[in-house]
Amino acid sequence: MNLKDYRKKRNFNSTTEPLERKKDNRRHKNLFVIQKHKATQLHYDFRIEIDHVLVSWAVPKGPSTDPKEKNLAIRTEDHPLEYANFEGIIPEDQYGGGTVIVWDKGNYENQADVNMSEALREGKIKIWLKEKKIQGGYHLIRIKNTKKNQEQWLLMKSKDNEADARRNPTATQPESVISNMTIEQIEKNDEKNNK
Repeated sequence: MNLKDYRKKRNFNSTTEPLERKKDNRRHKNLFVIQKHKATQLHYDFRIEIDHVLVSWAVPKGPSTDPKEKNLAIRTEDHPLEYANFEGIIPEDQYGGGTVIVWDKGNYENQADVNMSEALREGKIKIWLKEKKIQGGYHLIRIKNTKKNQEQWLLMKSKDNEADARRNPTATQPESVISNMTIEQIEKNDEKNNK
């Protein structure tokens, strides 16, 4: 895994998205982040740290707490670990142009019988999330590649004590876990600052 595609798709003179640090000796303990991203279409970027990068999927409907739901997750380019704290507005003329907030963030435990790199290669990831909005077991299962060689996966909640078909945190908890702001509040602040 590398960040070549991430760097190639961005003009860092225009966007405030982070570059990776050249030498990062910090130990990351299975970081995950879910970013709410209002781009061409509103979606959630589901990212988990594997081998010192954030392996990423775009999830149009967002994560669910209902184990009966199988939500499409489209694999995107890997992101640097520094992206886990990124909030702001990506210029409209840039790749992924739109507003981003950190909707949920924490650590995960690998629940598969193999290490995370192997689980990713096999297309069967099983993790336990530990955070405020989304908790418990989740599965990511690769289902196919499209004609554009885009991997399509399914994101599913496990049947466990954290499963709850009645909860809908994407609708009831729209704010960032870092700034406590919604996408709309970040856009309004940006408008005020640019007047």
